[in-house]
Amino acid sequence: MATVQVGLWVVVLLVLLAIAFDFMNGFHDAANSIATVVSTGVLKPAQAVAFAAFFNLLAIFVFHLSVAATVGKGIVQPGIVDVHVVFGALIGAITWNLVTWYYGIPSSSSHALIGGIVGAVIAKSGASALVAGGIWKTVAFIFVSPLLGFLLGSIMMVVVAWVCRRATPSRVDRWFRRLQLVSAGAYSLGHGGNDAQKTIGIIWMLLIATGHSAVDAPPTWTIISCYAAIALGTMFGGWRIVKTMGQKITKLKPVGGFCAETGGALTLFLATAMGIPVSTTHTITGAIVGVGSVQRASAVRWGVAGNIVWAWIFTIPAAAFVAAIAYWVSLQIF
Repeated sequence: MATVQVGLWVVVLLVLLAIAFDFMNGFHDAANSIATVVSTGVLKPAQAVAFAAFFNLLAIFVFHLSVAATVGKGIVQPGIVDVHVVFGALIGAITWNLVTWYYGIPSSSSHALIGGIVGAVIAKSGASALVAGGIWKTVAFIFVSPLLGFLLGSIMMVVVAWVCRRATPSRVDRWFRRLQLVSAGAYSLGHGGNDAQKTIGIIWMLLIATGHSAVDAPPTWTIISCYAAIALGTMFGGWRIVKTMGQKITKLKPVGGFCAETGGALTLFLATAMGIPVSTTHTITGAIVGVGSVQRASAVRWGVAGNIVWAWIFTIPAAAFVAAIAYWVSLQIF
């Protein structure tokens, strides 16, 4: 009886830790949703975070749980996951998120979580315990999502420039100040739909491993709590990263903000429909760079963009390293 109680206590602790990660994900990635709409002056910061949080939560009614299924069942071989693996994965992801948030680096919470899972699983059973298809699909989209964001953002900018070629700058600015509310809402919807599901996936993984959930679907309370946590995290925002995303990469006007957010939103909708856990950070960064480069190559601060790319490269191995250490530590605790 005592063993069951201890086991349940550990499960509850890890669920709370996962929800804390989800909150931090919203906090860390708030900049992705609101940087463009704040930097263009369309919304004030407090308005923008409330706006983004609303659409994060609204995503619960829009998207299927394809990404949650990938994280929960498509990355690790059945029977490998236990409480130690989940603890290691979450500590690895949270540690990397805190480091990058402190230094204002727009890294990926998503890939930190994937890196954490990979590191903890390898520490337990070696690389053969990973599902190669799920890992490679996720790794491929480290490159695909920013490139697709870049491409769609660039195309949107070219199309808009052609459509509005005879309109006065003041009229264009007035139109796109309104339209940017639509694009920012769409991007926040995509952000909530893809990112909240990653935490649903790891909680589902934990509950399956400990016999508290069926394999076919996660409990409803996990879905509601994860969407609520990411929305609340977004409400608190991450202003260090807003400055990098909205001002340091390139200077944006409302028309550029609209094109970047629309290109990013389309990329997220596609990835979520395919069940691929992508980085919203990578996606919007690529879209912003695409919009800036259409104006002129010198409009993009390539040094800043290069530093961000280095953060992308190090995210999975850094989170994996911390997760492996946390896994071994957890063996002494639980």
